[in-house]
Amino acid sequence: MTSTSTTSSAAALPDHIEHAMLGTMRVPRFEDVLRAAQAIAPYVQRTPLLRSPALDALVGGTVWIKPESLQVTGSFKARGAFNALLALTPQQRERGVVAYSTGNHGQAIAWAARQLGVSATIVMPVDAPKTKVARALAQGAKVVHYDRERESREDIGMRLLAETGGTLVPPGDHPEVLAAQGTVALEALQDLPAGARETLGLFAAPCGGGGLMAGCCLALDALSPGARRVAVEPAGFDDTVRSLRSGRRETNAPGARTLCDALQAVTPAELPFAINQPLLHEAIAVTDAEVARAMRFALEELHLVVEPGGSVALAAMLAGHVSLRGQSAVLVLSGGNVDLSVLQSVMA
Repeated sequence: MTSTSTTSSAAALPDHIEHAMLGTMRVPRFEDVLRAAQAIAPYVQRTPLLRSPALDALVGGTVWIKPESLQVTGSFKARGAFNALLALTPQQRERGVVAYSTGNHGQAIAWAARQLGVSATIVMPVDAPKTKVARALAQGAKVVHYDRERESREDIGMRLLAETGGTLVPPGDHPEVLAAQGTVALEALQDLPAGARETLGLFAAPCGGGGLMAGCCLALDALSPGARRVAVEPAGFDDTVRSLRSGRRETNAPGARTLCDALQAVTPAELPFAINQPLLHEAIAVTDAEVARAMRFALEELHLVVEPGGSVALAAMLAGHVSLRGQSAVLVLSGGNVDLSVLQSVMA
């Protein structure tokens, strides 16, 4: 396990960043999270907060579980996808959208596009879970595969934009996407029992490119500033751990492997990192063995099917990498889209 820490407040956020590929980009604020919550409410699930006496006993505190595995499309990504597509002009909707994704974002874009009558092209790695590819195709999206070892999904996405005239909706570098991902924390904080928001000790969630945690940090900084914000990554893909330590976006080693297909980001996305660098308190990495244990616990004790990447925050808690010391916590299970063969091997 590796970790690093930092801390600040939303006052430290810039108004804009200059993205290396996409140019000037607005940095969202808490008000954007509130607007996103209203916009996407007709299209997504307000997932519940769950409790587990077995988990509370194991970790020595009160844990509230936010199961985004129960979300439409099986992950939190539906939130950002709908918010981004709802913000398109009529002309942009006619030209369609292009997205790149390891699976969950692409599946969510495909779903949202079908609901809103927009054509979608998704750039996905050749080794993406078959269930995620199949579900994107089932929603009518066009899927373009790439080799993540030798090709850049961003370069492919830009080429497709030039060919189609469509609008790019990346999984992290998009203000409307990030704002809507923050509704995960907004809902959780709103749904906590009276008084629990003010005494919340910890909020932990999975981290790949950093979009989920960035959006959630905006809500937490506004509504529960005393809660410790912790992002969790898989070992070998601990780019946020190392980036917070160095103060710049670090890159993962080529050829790294992890059970967590949804969290195989090469480096933190630029816009999320502009938020996470000042607002995250800590980032932690967990091993595949710890992830497998968390998946088994989720199935056996919580009666939830959670994919490897969706399980990392639970893995960190079960492994003792985050300590509650009698405090309460909100723990995000970010997705449940796992191939049956992977689930079978983990349970075995």
